[in-house]
Amino acid sequence: MNATSLVDWRRRVAAIYAEVRATPDPRAAHQAWRIARDALLSTHPESPVPASERATFTGVPVAPYEPAMRFHVPIDTDVAPARIEISTGTDGVVPFERAGVVHLPGVGDLDVWWLASYGGGIFVPIRDTRDDGATYPGGRYVLDTVKGADLGDDDGHLVVDLNFAYNPSCAYDPAWACPLAGPGNTVPVPVTAGELMPSAGA
Repeated sequence: MNATSLVDWRRRVAAIYAEVRATPDPRAAHQAWRIARDALLSTHPESPVPASERATFTGVPVAPYEPAMRFHVPIDTDVAPARIEISTGTDGVVPFERAGVVHLPGVGDLDVWWLASYGGGIFVPIRDTRDDGATYPGGRYVLDTVKGADLGDDDGHLVVDLNFAYNPSCAYDPAWACPLAGPGNTVPVPVTAGELMPSAGA
């Protein structure tokens, strides 16, 4: 890990999501996000795509934008306390505490986790029921605000847009150790929206 390079990666990710939040049309924001993420994954030294594969990397397949998969929902904080500690590839053991739950009509409930260490941040992964290889079986990330993946919020509500669900680093290289979606972030339906597995096709 190169500290300066990692800072640059996180700065660029934060800039991508700042553009997403500033773009009124979610579909246009999604297209810009897709292009920018592919550029980062194919060229940046901190990309989880192995260096030996970047020259031939042609981008991540992404499902067409589906407006019904965008939600602006309150965080239900009437939940029992819960804490998890996860070993990661770059950040050591990372503790999370459950801050609440978001209820997504037609999809299911997702635990909202708070990073219980320096800086804090919201983390919302999702795992769906697809077993055909279209989506990463360990789940994907929707929000990870400490890493810049922030779709916006106001007055106790979060923007949870599953079209922006993205693959964790371990989907590209098993050498990475990633926080994955647990039972509270597993929904009982297939969710194809967002990034798909590199071999799946859009």
